Amino acid sequence: MLRYLVAFATVVTLTFAETPTPLVIWHGMGDSCCNPFSMGSIIRMVEAQIPGIYTLSLKIGDTTTADIMNGFLKPINEQIEMACSIVKSDENLANGFNAMGFSQGGQFLRALVQQCDGIKMHNLISIGGQHQGVNGFPKCPVDDFTICNTLRHVLNTAAYSPAIQDHLVQAEYWHDPINEEEYKTKNIFLPDLNNENTVNEVYKQRLMSLNKFVMLRFNNDTMVQPVASEWFGFYAPGQDMVIQSLQESNLYKTDQLGLQAMDKNNQLVFLATDGDHLQISTEFFNEQIIPYLK
Repeated sequence: MLRYLVAFATVVTLTFAETPTPLVIWHGMGDSCCNPFSMGSIIRMVEAQIPGIYTLSLKIGDTTTADIMNGFLKPINEQIEMACSIVKSDENLANGFNAMGFSQGGQFLRALVQQCDGIKMHNLISIGGQHQGVNGFPKCPVDDFTICNTLRHVLNTAAYSPAIQDHLVQAEYWHDPINEEEYKTKNIFLPDLNNENTVNEVYKQRLMSLNKFVMLRFNNDTMVQPVASEWFGFYAPGQDMVIQSLQESNLYKTDQLGLQAMDKNNQLVFLATDGDHLQISTEFFNEQIIPYLK
């Protein structure tokens, strides 16, 4: 009888050990959950390395078109609420999951772990996410995508007006380093997420609950200004020339978001590749990203 119980326990242990941790993916601006050449390609790469993994590519809206447009026009906090509901209602994610966000999907997934009650995110992988925001809209995902050119003009002239903040996603992580106070008081999303006005201990503790927070920077990124934002760095306050690393920032020194503690505890992982925005080789992905999904 004892031998039977030991054998049974061994089989159960192996079964649980071989069940891959599920993965939640959030696409970037101008993309969709179900594009076979972007998120579909990523899912195939993951499945090739981790057979049997369950993946959920977040779809914010009832249709693919709605998902794309919501990435431009739906207030971020409303998107986070929708994503929270989707994740919490998926029984495959009930025991925890890893998450991987591309471009703005990186900071959106960080908002999910900080703001969504009752979920368990293990590792967060941010692929080119802009965690200190952006101060430039240099190019569009498609050369003749008219909405991008319109948004670029709007952000450069009226990013912090209430009407723009309420209706334009990219304005909600537009960070003007020359006018820091205006950014902190009028931007309705990023200063709150980064605990820049008041310290939300719930946000801090939930972020610190991650096993690993992995940030991938694209060294030759022509889309994100400044690229340092992909490693939680930004311009030093009051000007837009000198870059300040995360470790040099007040955000880190005061530890208002818990990043200093996470860094010292080896929970922060800084990766870099020499590609342009979201240009990542299969070899790099398999060697540097896949280990955090296993």
